[in-house]
Amino acid sequence: MKHTKKNYTYRVLLVFLLLGLTACEDYLEIDLPDNRIINQQVFNNEQSAQSAIQGIYNQLANAFFAAGGTNSVTVLAGLSADHLITTVNSQNHQQFEQNEITIQNAYNYDVWSSAYQIIYQCNAAIEGLQNSTLPQGSVEAMVGEVSFIRAFVYFYLVNMYGEIPLVLSTDYRINADLPQSSVAKVYIQIIEDLFVAKDALQNNNPENTLRANVFTVQALLARVYLYQNNWADAEAVSTQVIQNSPYQLEEDLDQVFLSTSNEAIWQISPIQAGSGALHTRESNFFIIEEQVNSLTPVSLSTQLVALFNPTDQRKQKWVGSFTGTQNTFFYPYKYKVKYATTGEATEYSMVLRLAEQYLIRAEARTKMGDVNGAVADLDQIRTRAGLGSIASLNPSITLPALTDSIAKERRRELFTEWGHRWLDLKRWGTTDEVLAPQKSLWEATDQLYPIPEQEVINNPNLTQNPGY
Repeated sequence: MKHTKKNYTYRVLLVFLLLGLTACEDYLEIDLPDNRIINQQVFNNEQSAQSAIQGIYNQLANAFFAAGGTNSVTVLAGLSADHLITTVNSQNHQQFEQNEITIQNAYNYDVWSSAYQIIYQCNAAIEGLQNSTLPQGSVEAMVGEVSFIRAFVYFYLVNMYGEIPLVLSTDYRINADLPQSSVAKVYIQIIEDLFVAKDALQNNNPENTLRANVFTVQALLARVYLYQNNWADAEAVSTQVIQNSPYQLEEDLDQVFLSTSNEAIWQISPIQAGSGALHTRESNFFIIEEQVNSLTPVSLSTQLVALFNPTDQRKQKWVGSFTGTQNTFFYPYKYKVKYATTGEATEYSMVLRLAEQYLIRAEARTKMGDVNGAVADLDQIRTRAGLGSIASLNPSITLPALTDSIAKERRRELFTEWGHRWLDLKRWGTTDEVLAPQKSLWEATDQLYPIPEQEVINNPNLTQNPGY
């Protein structure tokens, strides 16, 4: 969110950008309008309006925080927690690993600025659609999709930075010196956006995992409720996704991250980036094939690898290894195509999947004292991984032991996916307990990232997070 007039006066240029991004998507088969068209004309035409919405999805494939590469939430939050370690001298990465992030850290700025750029694009689309002459049903559906994306981005911003500016318009005069909103207020807006989306997307095709539908919205809403300790609603909404959606857990773990995955609720295709690459950025960044270097600067922590039982199929299929001249490095191997520019994109970046919904419901049920229900959910994940069921191994399991088991399964199931471990430690209030013994420079204030220096300079109403 760069507070300059230039960045807040390109309503017309924004739409041109979105349309240009969409132009790389041959599979959409949407004819683009003349790019001299003005903003409102774009949203008065069904095809160009759909192109603009698709352009925002496409931008997620390029936005630093979401793209899955070196400066993404997946990588940086994995380093902040205890899932990833640096393998080469990479100062920006090492600051996240050591939880000593400076306010000048370039990757931190990339996360912040790219997230707010998506939010600005969402705001511009909502404003355009609110004045559209298209049929009300079409307008509501497109507003629903954009509202979902905005809620998704705000979810990550508020969990990484705490109090943040709540930007809901494209008016640079308002946005330039907007103060921070409380975490509670941001969550109110997230839920409001998700309710708008849920009501509007009842008819969107759930089999198209590249666009939002009612189950995509409910999947994120269930997570939001979990993070707010709203156990009853987290259980109820995750149940709707589990029972009413067409998604199913893949029996074969090698199928989970494919473009054809039955488990996928929301994915991002590498084609959406428009670069010609057919591989995910996660695979290209994580997989170590020849040597450890600046292109592969991180690996899995030995602590995480040791957490897996040797018979755990997730270790066998989702953890790769590379042995150099002196050391063996382990890396995430959920995505297996490191590089591809011909053929088809066989893997899509996973954003939301059904396994998380079982883990959400298991945790919510545990908090409400429903041990049998929680065990049943957790065993869905364990037995799929080739582990024995808790129901048979420990039929009298206590609530504390079950809580610990859920935490371990979340680590083993969701590692290097969108920073789950980092956000889990923070919402559980266990960052000090877990990370202080591992990280000599750890301080309690490290659980929030700093607001980038440039943003504080540009906006005098921003207050830097404690400890920076």
